[in-house]
Amino acid sequence: MHPSWRELPVRTALPALHRALDGHGTAVLTAPPGTGKTTLVPLALAGLLGSGPSRRVLVAEPRRLAVRAAARRMAWLLGSSVGREVGYTVRGERRVGPSTVVEVVTTGVLLQRLQRDQELPGVDVVVLDECHERHLDADTALAFLLDVRAALRPELRLVCASATSDTEAWAELLGGAPVVEAHGVSFPVGVVWAPPPRAVRPAHGTRVDPALLDHVAAVVRRALDEREGDVLCFLPGVGEIARVAGQLGGLSVDILQLHGRAPQAVQDAALSVGERRRVVLATAVAESSLTVPGVRVVVDAGLAREPRTDHARGLAALVTVRASLAAARQRAGRAGREAPGTVYRCWAEAEDALVARFPTPEIALADLTPFALQAACWGDPDATGLALPDRPPAGAMAAARQTLQALGAVDVDGRATARGVRLARTGLHPRLGRALVDGAPAVGAKRAAEVVALLSEEPPRALGDDLGAVWRTVRSSKDPYAGRWRDEVRRLERAAGDEPATRLPDTTAVGLVVALAFPERIARARVEKPAPGERSPYLMASGTAAELAPGTTLGALPWLAVAVADRPAGSHSARILHAAALDEDTARLAGAPLLTTAEEVHWDTRRSEVVSRRLDSLGAIELSSSPLDRPDPLLVRTAVLEGLTREGVSALLTFPSPGLRERLAFLHTAIGAPWPDVSDASLLERAEEWLEPELSRARRRSDLARIDTTSALQRLLPWATGEAGRLDELAPERITVPSGSKIRVDYSDERPVLAVKLQELFGWTATPALAGGRVPLTIHLLSPAGRPAAVTGDLASFWQTGYHAVRADLRGRYPRHPWPEDPTRAEPTRRANTRK
Repeated sequence: MHPSWRELPVRTALPALHRALDGHGTAVLTAPPGTGKTTLVPLALAGLLGSGPSRRVLVAEPRRLAVRAAARRMAWLLGSSVGREVGYTVRGERRVGPSTVVEVVTTGVLLQRLQRDQELPGVDVVVLDECHERHLDADTALAFLLDVRAALRPELRLVCASATSDTEAWAELLGGAPVVEAHGVSFPVGVVWAPPPRAVRPAHGTRVDPALLDHVAAVVRRALDEREGDVLCFLPGVGEIARVAGQLGGLSVDILQLHGRAPQAVQDAALSVGERRRVVLATAVAESSLTVPGVRVVVDAGLAREPRTDHARGLAALVTVRASLAAARQRAGRAGREAPGTVYRCWAEAEDALVARFPTPEIALADLTPFALQAACWGDPDATGLALPDRPPAGAMAAARQTLQALGAVDVDGRATARGVRLARTGLHPRLGRALVDGAPAVGAKRAAEVVALLSEEPPRALGDDLGAVWRTVRSSKDPYAGRWRDEVRRLERAAGDEPATRLPDTTAVGLVVALAFPERIARARVEKPAPGERSPYLMASGTAAELAPGTTLGALPWLAVAVADRPAGSHSARILHAAALDEDTARLAGAPLLTTAEEVHWDTRRSEVVSRRLDSLGAIELSSSPLDRPDPLLVRTAVLEGLTREGVSALLTFPSPGLRERLAFLHTAIGAPWPDVSDASLLERAEEWLEPELSRARRRSDLARIDTTSALQRLLPWATGEAGRLDELAPERITVPSGSKIRVDYSDERPVLAVKLQELFGWTATPALAGGRVPLTIHLLSPAGRPAAVTGDLASFWQTGYHAVRADLRGRYPRHPWPEDPTRAEPTRRANTRK
């Protein structure tokens, strides 16, 4: 044993941990990062520290990088090498031997083993590390292990290890398990608030304002000048790390980029003491999973990445968010592990008031399709019997089950099928498992494995968005990504079985495999021949509009199999990030479950017409159509009603003006019931009462225009009460004036209007009122030429006051017409005076 193990702070908590496990079988261990929680505790539980019985210990870590680092560190403490007493297993790589008693695995590997054999034979203790990070696989593994302890192996010991002190919920889940706390040697950490000098745009999607990254780089330079020791800088992702690294060129320090995809040599260098001063640019992997020695300064950009799933569009992506307060504390603590340190926070202190206390559990945010398949294979399709820290959202679970049913992975009751079990055992997302299992017979096991391996770890964006070209590049590349890709290909070939290669060309093969994984993302160009220099937008089978990203290397292709897409903030269209060329025949093959043939009758708003056709579709993509000779009359009637709803009754039916509708509208306003409301909304609501049988006979818009609406509206009159007979009394179509003329009343305004020549009203001393005397007429008095002369609602007053001014103005222009001094006693006339 290396003597340094005695210096690890967690050593003092080991007796209490042993007592807790001896008495309860489960325990919650809380210990700050750097105390030996991950490396010393498993050795003690295995009896490798020289005391206690020998036990086989399985340690589950959330990340592959942490798995390898923990195994190497434990082997170093033992003075041994990985593969002897301590080994590890990650997807596609296993280093264990016959003497291995401590094995470090990812939580994904642990889930696979539990699904294959729930009893975990040969394992005495399971340690779930970094529980506080709330990864979905870790939550699921904990629930499964609690089931195993309750039903199969009550002697199986279980430890939940957390780097934070929020342990009550974990202890309760473990049935009131004891909480064992280890106190680290923590040095004070000073806080320097270093907000950007100017406002920066908030992060959206995965995009971070370059101005903020430039500021972070400037803060790193400032920290190097003001403080001693190595600098650990937290950034949200690989792209941001690369940009800040580029801004730090020319410094006399080592710049290391630490993330899950970093080459092994870089990981080793970051986790060892350097020969000269270092700046380690890291993702959240360095918050608690790994201890970077020599750090005295932390620079925190204050950002993190979380998954988001748009279930309606079938799009899942990572988004950039503000890191929680708990994460900020974890990051700052890294500066005080070995000596007093400093954290530079690249935001204003006041902003902390708006930040979440803890990170959101992954189960609340992620695509739950893999989880739902795990639960189904476990025998609990709804996950209602699992002891989970948080329940899965019902909507996300429903979407996951729908996806699994489409893949044939579960039956109608949600129980896993034999095919579902096989997909789960690939260790892939169920969609990718389907692409491997169904793609191998079509393109050969090797090519299927190669394409699926590209999909399981997204290729670097620098390789472009054309997956066919990326595939060719990676095949011949020797960079770290290509090395990991080859390892995964070998694993997937074994899972795919011995399927021989086919004669399909590579361009067809890659499109087919991608489309098998994401059939709802099969996309067709909306414009067959776009203008030179322009690119057509696409429509996915899911109904989502999509566009190629700027700088795309994909040509003007009529069909695409989209592998990766996101939806930028404020955009109505998805942005295609990785896709492969496709043709219609291959699209039909891969998207066979989405193919439909239907008789479609609907109202086409663009044409303002009923459309009836037989439609062949791939999801939302229309493949072909032909007119229907005899569409279902009920469907046609529904389509006509749809047109009336969308475009309005007044737009599609012809109502004479002036006419019955205006008279009824006047009476409904003036009197109310029983006179009907004849607004568009009311007429549409009562279409059954007044528009039949004409509505059911209509086949097109022109049929609607020919309907005699005056006759149809009479069906709404209050015949039952007898009031219908008073229509002409209450709202007459015409009024007989003193001259004997029958003048039409205009009901189009708020008050009815009678427009009549002034001479025809001689002798009328009072203004007529309609609606049973409720509403007086508005009279437009016209000159002999029919031009407006005056407007009045009180005829008696007009004869006394206004008439004489009109007489004086008009009788000179119209000398052949009578202009008596007293119009109330004069004879009304339609004619001029007889010429003398």
